[in-house]
Amino acid sequence: MTDTQAPTPDQAPAPDQANPVQFSVIAQYVRDLSFENPGAPGSLALTQQPKIDIGVDVQARRLPEDRFEVELRIRANATDAEGKPAFVVELVYSGLFLVRNVPADALQPLCLIECPRVLFPFARRIIADVTRDGGFPPLMLDPIDFVALYRQHLSRAQAQAQAAQQQ
Repeated sequence: MTDTQAPTPDQAPAPDQANPVQFSVIAQYVRDLSFENPGAPGSLALTQQPKIDIGVDVQARRLPEDRFEVELRIRANATDAEGKPAFVVELVYSGLFLVRNVPADALQPLCLIECPRVLFPFARRIIADVTRDGGFPPLMLDPIDFVALYRQHLSRAQAQAQAAQQQ
């Protein structure tokens, strides 16, 4: 048996080694999925590329035990040349993440940028599959710049805070 001594400051583990950052995906799941094809069967014979409007939103909430639920909300509205709806698809794709030892100032960007980056490829595939199964060519979403989306979120929050202060 050997004697052990408390480490001296120069032997002590660095803070990041003592408490390493932990980030892992616990689960991914479809929280809500809706596909509407209101003009079928006529809408299935489109002669021109439909106009497609895409909306994306990210929401996160803290759960007990260093867990976070992040929701990636995607809505796509397709209209024909006459402005009639071809299809509407709405998806809320969620992930449950374990996040430990992340500095407080990095927590929001992690949840609103990195977590959706993990979720996006799966959500993209679901939307492509459901539009194809609905009788249309698969809707292949372009990559999303979650950093820009986060910056827009910050700008809106700052504008709302300034408006509240002026009242």
